[in-house]
Amino acid sequence: MKLSSALGLTLPALLLAGTAHGADAPVVVTSIKPVHSLVSAIMQGVGTPELIVDGAASPHTYSMKPSNARALQNAKVVFWVGPGLEVFLAKPLEALGTDASIVELDKAPGLTRLAFRQGGAFEAHDDGDDDDGDESGTDHDHGHGGFDTHLWLDPVNAKAMAAEITTTLVAADPANALAYQGNAEALNARLDALDKEISGIVSPVKDKPFIVFHDAYQYFEHRYHVRVAGSITVSPETIPGAERIAKIHKKVADLGATCVFAEPQFQPRLVDVVLEGTKAKAGVLDPEAGTLDAGPDLYFTLMRAIANNLKDCLSRES
Repeated sequence: MKLSSALGLTLPALLLAGTAHGADAPVVVTSIKPVHSLVSAIMQGVGTPELIVDGAASPHTYSMKPSNARALQNAKVVFWVGPGLEVFLAKPLEALGTDASIVELDKAPGLTRLAFRQGGAFEAHDDGDDDDGDESGTDHDHGHGGFDTHLWLDPVNAKAMAAEITTTLVAADPANALAYQGNAEALNARLDALDKEISGIVSPVKDKPFIVFHDAYQYFEHRYHVRVAGSITVSPETIPGAERIAKIHKKVADLGATCVFAEPQFQPRLVDVVLEGTKAKAGVLDPEAGTLDAGPDLYFTLMRAIANNLKDCLSRES
């Protein structure tokens, strides 16, 4: 299948001139900002990878653009998390020619992979509510292997992804192998320091329960032992039914003073409904970095922001 057919685009649109790249740099395309940040850090001094899901867009709701098609058509290497997260990329990548190395980072050696939670405040379909029936294992996050794909929210996983990125870039561009390897060593040191820093930030509030918009934070929770008590929706593409909202509202009330976190890419109305009549406070978490500028430092800004926003909201007096 041709890439143009898979995207519903005309061949002339695909063949328009793309972004210029340095002669010594391979054309590298990345799917989402956290992946782009890790690749950018490893490619510093050699080249700059392209990014598909830019700005405030979310991979959960993204639609391919002609510029994205051009980037994929010209790519020597493509890094993405995998079809469990970037569903919109699956068919276009299948249609690519064999020249590009396509790397699913959710298969990187050394990753911790956590299964989707089952039951209670994290899973709507177990309660038999027809309004919530779409929140089953068929949505964007919950297919393709049965594990949570927000893998980057643990710096140790980020190190495993960075190792796979480095191995791929060295194989694709051996002339710049020393640069990639040196950058990877520096990145690993920064990730180790970040891990210790975040642990210190969240330690004073790690026993305080909170509710998130969708269940994207399991890796952060697992790493730092914070108490995610439930999610408003299993996946952000799916609007939860009235029964689920009522259950989460009761959960917040039963927990006492806590926090409910919205996400900037999605409507906060459901958060307001959950908060109504409770002592809970509102906060914002941005697991996909929609509000941040892309670049090699984004990953660190993202992780610090999650830690600091958790601490700030959970530390507030009722």
